[in-house]
Amino acid sequence: MNRIIFTLSLLLAITITHASERADHSKWTELLQKHVTSKGEVDYKGFMDDIEAFDEYLIELREKAPMKDWSKDEKKAFYINAYNAYTIKFIITKYPVKSPKDAKFSGKDLWNFRMVLIGPQRYTLNQIEDNILRRMDDPRIHFAINCGAKSCPKLLNEAYTADKLNAQLTKVTKEFIQNSEHNTLKAKKVQISKIFEWYEEDFKENGGSVISFLNKYGDVTIQDDAKIEYKEYNWALNE
Repeated sequence: MNRIIFTLSLLLAITITHASERADHSKWTELLQKHVTSKGEVDYKGFMDDIEAFDEYLIELREKAPMKDWSKDEKKAFYINAYNAYTIKFIITKYPVKSPKDAKFSGKDLWNFRMVLIGPQRYTLNQIEDNILRRMDDPRIHFAINCGAKSCPKLLNEAYTADKLNAQLTKVTKEFIQNSEHNTLKAKKVQISKIFEWYEEDFKENGGSVISFLNKYGDVTIQDDAKIEYKEYNWALNE
């Protein structure tokens, strides 16, 4: 009987230890700081040269998937990092390409290629974005995940972590909205990124609007009835 109790206690201890394990995102920070500039320009050849360390981080994501005991910020940071890392992985698998749209896998684009490995599950990038991140009700995630194109919000050259997540998300949101290449803001007229058109419903949650969101993070006060136009999206690779 004592042996059975001991064995059960040992298994419980192992389970608890496993549940508390977190992925080491410092590995991702090291790679990002080596191969991504402060402007978000990505050195894809550099990632290819560092493929062993890169793949070790992807294994880390696969083996230390979010558990029920993780906080919302831990999960959010994890999936943002996973989205960004796998975007680069898929691009370098087909590199050189002129656009992320050129990275095809059995006729599927990189956003619908079901090879994002997290725990026992396989996801597409679209599933990570739509079924996980967007359901966390934080539209700032749209400025944290990077699609590999010049018109996408820049890739932050450090990993997202739970302890800094709110500050990081606010930073990248402000930088994107206040960047005139992506958004031209005036009181009575705005020319903004198509991200605000594609995900308009996310910015209208809780009675808000695209204009109120822009006013929260922008540097210009826009009138509620301002005319809205959307800028052409540049799908060239962000290198």
